[in-house]
Amino acid sequence: MNTLVEGGTIVTMSDRGVIQDGAIAIQEDRIIEVGKSSELKRKYRGYAKIEAEGRVVIPGLINTHHHAAMSLLRGYADDVDLKTWLEKWVWPLEKHMDGRDIYVGALLTAIESIKGGTTTVNTMYHYSPEYNEARAFADAGLRGVIGHVCFSWRKEHDIQTLKKLAATWHGKEGGRLRVSVDPHAPYTVDPEYMIQLKTLSKELNQQYGLKDAPIIWHLHLAETSDETEKIKAAFNVPVKGGAVEYLDALGVLSGNVVAAHCVHLTPRDIQILKERQVKVVHNPISNLKLSAGISPLPRLIENKVQVSLGTDSSCSNNSSDMFEVMKITALLHKGVTGNPTVLPAEKVLQMATLDGAKSLKWQNEIGSIEEGKKADLAIVNFKKPHLRPLYNEVSHLVYSTKSSDVETVIINGEVVMEDRTVKTVNVDEVLEKVDKVKSDLLTRTQND
Repeated sequence: MNTLVEGGTIVTMSDRGVIQDGAIAIQEDRIIEVGKSSELKRKYRGYAKIEAEGRVVIPGLINTHHHAAMSLLRGYADDVDLKTWLEKWVWPLEKHMDGRDIYVGALLTAIESIKGGTTTVNTMYHYSPEYNEARAFADAGLRGVIGHVCFSWRKEHDIQTLKKLAATWHGKEGGRLRVSVDPHAPYTVDPEYMIQLKTLSKELNQQYGLKDAPIIWHLHLAETSDETEKIKAAFNVPVKGGAVEYLDALGVLSGNVVAAHCVHLTPRDIQILKERQVKVVHNPISNLKLSAGISPLPRLIENKVQVSLGTDSSCSNNSSDMFEVMKITALLHKGVTGNPTVLPAEKVLQMATLDGAKSLKWQNEIGSIEEGKKADLAIVNFKKPHLRPLYNEVSHLVYSTKSSDVETVIINGEVVMEDRTVKTVNVDEVLEKVDKVKSDLLTRTQND
């Protein structure tokens, strides 16, 4: 369908900046022109209209670290440290989850993401052939990168699963879905397997990778202060320096690697991240909730390391709200550094849009509102008490906007939410399924 979004303020996240009383012409799945409403209304008379007066139109937000199916565990394991959270709560419950559970959990996250203006999610979880996160994203109309998480204790299973995942989903659903190889962490994937997965990712790229659509890596890295000690204890290997330096010695780091957290970094680690062009994902809310620490984000940016934003799972964050992440990112580092000029609103919004696209190697198609890019948009209603008066749209987007202010969402040219109503799936039915899955999971766990 051809659509004209007209009359709104467009925050392009491109060289064109902010366009007042702007319009966006969409032909099928792509933006074909961006300009003033007065000009584009005359030019595209036959297009379906979306009136955006009093609204701000932004590129769809990009969440570069998530575990989508873990929305099923929201509120299940709160107020504990990461080791306890994983070993005593999360992993014992997860072993009872099947493909249908994973599908329902990912569908819940997809709905929550869309309702919050997020159009792309990079997720790491367990893949099963019939029901999975990819299928959930496909059904909801969400754009995403779907990964299968790998552990040393199930190498052969992981390798075969990754091959099935890549063959089935990479580049599918009109290009909305891509695939990643996901070593869980340096302390759960042994050195030899880490290298084997790097080789596998190259092979999968040769077989299934597309032009401008590589199969990337996605892992947790330097999340806790004792990570190097955990590596030594798990695999009886020497570790020189930090966790990043350890992986670099294995030869697995590159510009195709998305590294979540990166909280505990040595100066040498930061230099390596820059040299290898590793993409870092800042997850301030989950890091705070699990008391993992605070990433040295300003130092990473000063050293020209590419950084984007993520919520992490709804079990470690309790929300998939990227507006929350943006605000806390800006405020946290001002407080820690004592410098109110650190991470201005425009930089934080960039991290949640264009920088996210760059991290996922998707910047040629998403992340900004420009001619030729995919039509992934969120329309935010600024006719709200907490968004008035208005001096600066970008400032309001980071410091004042709530996810509930998002009114309409377009992904790949399709209106997936209109007037706060998700059009792709029946939300009430999904919520009923979520409650049933939760009850079934608890019963299975208690009977273990």
